[in-house]
Amino acid sequence: MTSDPIDLASLFCSRLCHDLLSPVGAMANGLELLADENDDATRGQIMGLLGDSARVSANKLKFFRLAFGAAGGFGDRVDTGEARSAIEGLLTNDGKIAVDWLVEDASLDKAAIKVMLNLALLAGEALVRGGRVAVGAETGGNTTELVIRAEGARLVLDPEVAATLTGGHATPTPKLAPAWLVNSLTAASGGHAQVVSPEDGVLLFGATLGRV
Repeated sequence: MTSDPIDLASLFCSRLCHDLLSPVGAMANGLELLADENDDATRGQIMGLLGDSARVSANKLKFFRLAFGAAGGFGDRVDTGEARSAIEGLLTNDGKIAVDWLVEDASLDKAAIKVMLNLALLAGEALVRGGRVAVGAETGGNTTELVIRAEGARLVLDPEVAATLTGGHATPTPKLAPAWLVNSLTAASGGHAQVVSPEDGVLLFGATLGRV
């Protein structure tokens, strides 16, 4: 994939806009309906939908700020509680996906946090009909091991996502931005990313990061 900073920034901006378009558009439509509606019961329903859309938008912004941006400042470590909150906020919005948190460390390197979030994002996208996402991390010496497990009735992983994740070549697209970031961060630390293709309702992502 391209390594031009402007092109990469464009990919991540496009990805963010794509994911926010639906909830923000729903709020805009709801406000238009609210302006023309006089029935109290209907107005209450619209207000409920507006609240849901606002919550989804806020959760997505929180997630992408940590996954793509400089959330947590520019220090070397990030509180894993922030990562857990961001992952649960993004994946459990509609109640179709449950999250199992198996991380004991109070904080992790910022690169590891970003890899964790982006792998969790890919796992959630692969669960077409919902399911469970388990997030695990283990540190030892100068190495951090991450494992993300997705389990559900139907799992679909785009071959280009898998190829990009493990260093293969693919045409740059906003959809591939999370996989590209995982590959880049793991490689920069002297580590690597892995994916085990969906089988028997289970999909596994793994990543090893060293400290540089």
